[in-house]
Amino acid sequence: MTARLFALAVAACFAGGAAAQDLGTTCNLASTYDLTVRPDSLAFDRADVAPRNVRMHDGSLTTDGRAVSLRPDEQDRVALFESNVRALLPKVKAIASDGVDIAARAVRQEAATAAPGAAASGELDRVLNTRVADIKRRIAASQSTRDWQEDAMREYAQEIVSDIMPLLTQDVGSEAMQLAMNGDLQGAADLRDRVSAVSTGAQGRVAAKVTSALRPRVQALCPQVRQLGELQSGLHDAAGKPLLLLETGG
Repeated sequence: MTARLFALAVAACFAGGAAAQDLGTTCNLASTYDLTVRPDSLAFDRADVAPRNVRMHDGSLTTDGRAVSLRPDEQDRVALFESNVRALLPKVKAIASDGVDIAARAVRQEAATAAPGAAASGELDRVLNTRVADIKRRIAASQSTRDWQEDAMREYAQEIVSDIMPLLTQDVGSEAMQLAMNGDLQGAADLRDRVSAVSTGAQGRVAAKVTSALRPRVQALCPQVRQLGELQSGLHDAAGKPLLLLETGG
């Protein structure tokens, strides 16, 4: 059980590490929309409050299927908003991708304490490297914020658990069994306590390392994110209501 707890803790950080730096929260902005960056447009979608669908394309704006009449200066701002989002996307992806690498290194360090045999064998590196490459491919291919919401993070975490848990369980279980068979019941108990201690704090330690490393890079993007908030100021949806794709206080 202790190996499983450890696996769940580090996997949650590993899969969610790239998302630990919430750009909206850091920059004091938030959005209730999911954003999809399409080749020909930006698509903002949400399930509840109208407008539920917002589309931007080359200076045009559509909300819930209705075209919004824009002045020339508003068309310029919509076009600049779209351009700035497209310029921001690869920067955010680069931070997320580097976050996965940072989290993977932290996971290896935690594993070296909890299950040194698995860490030393090279097998843990092999499975982690494979999973790192897979997640980074998903980041590179992703065009929607839906790919990195809580449900997606949980799915990625479970995939990592499936990868590393057998290694940790085998290593810790074999060592504890050997100690017990040799009559060292206290040693077996100490081993379980050691792994339990690692599993208890692993999530916080891994997340802290990712956060510390990425925070300056996220903060450096805040002026660009805030400019998006400024560009939407004064825009309205097709019903004449203020368009709030981004809101302060996130």
